[in-house]
Amino acid sequence: MSFAAVTPAPLVDPFQRAISYLRVSVTDRCDFRCVYCMSEHMQFLPKRELLTLEELDRLCSSFITLGVKKLRLTGGEPLVRRDLMTLISSLGRHLDSGALEELTLTTNGSQLETHARDLFAAGVRRINVSIDTLDPDKFREITRRGDLAQVIRGVDAALAAGLKIKINTVALRGVNEDEIASIAEWSHARGMDLSLIETMPLGDIDGDRTDQYLPLSLVKARLAQRWTLNESAYRTGGPARYVSVAETGGRIGFITPMTHNFCESCNRVRVTCTGTLYMCLGQDDAADLRTPLRASEDDGKLVEAIREAIRRKPKGHDFIIDRRNAKPAVARHMSTTGG
Repeated sequence: MSFAAVTPAPLVDPFQRAISYLRVSVTDRCDFRCVYCMSEHMQFLPKRELLTLEELDRLCSSFITLGVKKLRLTGGEPLVRRDLMTLISSLGRHLDSGALEELTLTTNGSQLETHARDLFAAGVRRINVSIDTLDPDKFREITRRGDLAQVIRGVDAALAAGLKIKINTVALRGVNEDEIASIAEWSHARGMDLSLIETMPLGDIDGDRTDQYLPLSLVKARLAQRWTLNESAYRTGGPARYVSVAETGGRIGFITPMTHNFCESCNRVRVTCTGTLYMCLGQDDAADLRTPLRASEDDGKLVEAIREAIRRKPKGHDFIIDRRNAKPAVARHMSTTGG
C-alpha cells in the first residue's frame, strides 16, 4: 500500500493572512554606514552568534515546506557574507522543484560586479539595489563610505547578466528630495522600476529622524505635477503600491509605513542572522528559532516554534515620527532586522 505525501498546513496568522514571503538577514554587517540605517560606529554581532550557512538553509527550507513562496535574502549587505553564493546555489533547488516561486535579494550594489553572473546561474532573476542619490559626493555622504561608480558598475553587470532590477530609494527631506524625478528617469531609461521608501524609526542613529522624514504623499503630489501617473495593479508580493509613468514608460512604487501603512495585507515575516523571527517589522515581539534549530537534526521542533510564533503575529505596527517621539519605535537597527 502506498501513501501520498502529506503536505503540511500552511502558515496563517490570527487575522487569516497567509504567510508566503520570508525575508532572511544573512549578516548584520555592511560595507556602508547609511545615515538613516545605522550609526557610523556600529558594534556588529560576534560571528559565533550568527547562523551558519547550513543552518540558514535548514531554516529557509522549513519555511518553504510551510508554504513560503518568495524568499528574499537581506543584510546588512548580504553579499559581504563569506561564501554566501554557496547558500544561494543550494536554495536554488527549491526553485527547480517548484516549491519556491522566487529567490531574490536586496543589496547596496557594491559587490554586484563580482557576483551578478553567479546570482543568475543560481536561479535569481530579480534583485533590489539601494541607491539614494546619483550625485557621487552626496552618495558618499549618505553612505559614509560608498563609491557610486562601483555601484553603477554593479548595476550594469547585473543587467548584462539578465537580472531584472528594482532601485530602492529612501526619500530624505533636504537631502535627495530634489532629485527623485531624475533618479526615476535614470532608472526607467535602463528598464528598471523605482521604489520610494519613507524613512522608518528603527534603531538609534547619529541624527534626528524628524529632520529626515519626507512623506511620500508629498513626493507623489510633486511627481504628479511633472508627469502623468496612472495607478497600477502591478504587485511584487511586497508592500509597494505602484503607478505607471506615461512619459517614461516605467513604474514607481511607494512604500509608506508612516503615511499609509500596508499592514492589512501583510504576508511577510523576517528572520535575523541570529535566528530571531520578527513577526512584524515595527513590533518587538520575537521568537527564538536558533535554539530549536540547534536542538535536533530533525526539524520538528523548529516547525513547531515557527507555527507558535505566527499565531502571535500582530495586526500592524506602531510607527510614528514626530518631535514628541524622538526615540525609535523599536531599538534594533534595520541592519539587524534585515532591510
